[in-house]
Amino acid sequence: MPNASLTRKSAGELVALVKSREITPVEILDAHLSAIDRINPILNAIVTLAADQARAAAVEAGDAVMRGDALGPLHGLPMGIKDITPTAGIRTTFGSPLFKNYVPAEDAEAVRRLKVAGAIVLAKTNTPEFAAGANTFNDVFGVTRNPWNPALSPSGSSGGSAVAVATGMLPLAQGTDFGCSIRMPAAFCGIVGIRPTPGLTPNYPMPLAWDPGQVHGPLARTAEDAARMLDALVGYSSLSPISVAPPWQSALAYVEASRDAKGLRIAYVTDIAGIGVDTEIDAICRITAMSLRDAGASVEEISFDASEGKVPYQAWRGLWMVGQQLANLDRLEQFGPNLKGNVKAGLKVTPTDFAVAEHARAALFQKFRALFERFDLLLMPASPVKQFPVEQNFPTEINGKKLDNYTDWIAGSFLITLMSLPGGSVPAGLTRDRLPVGMQIVGARFEEPKILSLAKLIQQMHPIGWPPLV
Repeated sequence: MPNASLTRKSAGELVALVKSREITPVEILDAHLSAIDRINPILNAIVTLAADQARAAAVEAGDAVMRGDALGPLHGLPMGIKDITPTAGIRTTFGSPLFKNYVPAEDAEAVRRLKVAGAIVLAKTNTPEFAAGANTFNDVFGVTRNPWNPALSPSGSSGGSAVAVATGMLPLAQGTDFGCSIRMPAAFCGIVGIRPTPGLTPNYPMPLAWDPGQVHGPLARTAEDAARMLDALVGYSSLSPISVAPPWQSALAYVEASRDAKGLRIAYVTDIAGIGVDTEIDAICRITAMSLRDAGASVEEISFDASEGKVPYQAWRGLWMVGQQLANLDRLEQFGPNLKGNVKAGLKVTPTDFAVAEHARAALFQKFRALFERFDLLLMPASPVKQFPVEQNFPTEINGKKLDNYTDWIAGSFLITLMSLPGGSVPAGLTRDRLPVGMQIVGARFEEPKILSLAKLIQQMHPIGWPPLV
């Protein structure tokens, strides 16, 4: 009988138990397979199971422990990989009917690094078609549901990864983030996710090799686990022309050593995008932000308007969509409406549109640079709205005000992407109807350890517990 309690333990606890020979990787695998059998039929987070390959890897991981081999920081941990990220020998559909039977011959570099660190690829997690959308559904596998209320969305596009981690089906999962795709699912599902500084995590293979937009990152139940996984992902790679090594040795060591927020200068902003924020969400995030004064931080609520970045982001995103799908443009009409609409919008972007966008983007970066001379970290609500019905593609209004387009509701996240800054989401509390509220923590470039250290403190001060489903 699988030990169900193993699925409630952190990734760090599981690795320690494996290294001390108190449990085996096979026992960890069996416990998570049992959780998947019980929970996944309700939520549809995991779309492909690689149980046989994972079992063989778990047996080998156990043998390595018995041989006394050097063990990595993720040794023996089952891992979920987003279904747009190639996995050797494991189906990768990109959430698209056009690729529903595609099996890559090569791992993405991010996956290879996770394996080198000892992780065992067990599952592919659901995503909208080619990750185009902030709700998780596609015509291959259907819709993924939120574990706090299955009638609601887990957001997207790394929604399957977030749900699998939040419910204990997996201890960790990989996601990608261009607009909000790690941060928003983390916020909607009550876990930790971080979008790293572009270049820290290699994007290979990807058509746009020089792209600073899409990055790989961790989804985890604790800030320490996110830091542990981040350490495995980061580092220079000759496969990426924008690859950089982090200026810190270990995010996990930094986070584990952090005890309080003494000396931190923190700014809280309700709405950097000028779109409005649900009043209950704003109240919860503000209370949590101000509580950090009790941990020694200086916290100041400020006004900071970055809304001039919304139009530049749309231009950049449009060209990005065209570049990503260049090989598939002759099949454009076979795509679903979200992806097709994004690519068609990108085909209308002119060189002048892009030039104007880049000038505005450069000016906005200097505005953020000046902000981070005054403050160490910027806090804000991760989402301006509560979890919406799973059948709804996207929110259309905030506080009764109609949004201009379907991506506007994620502007607070995509403006951080536009600036090439790192941003994380951590649970700040629960609403009256017991739904998690995410706090976005943003830092200057390469400040991931500082972001995750504050996330750890917020989790300690404001725990939200497990979703009611589990």
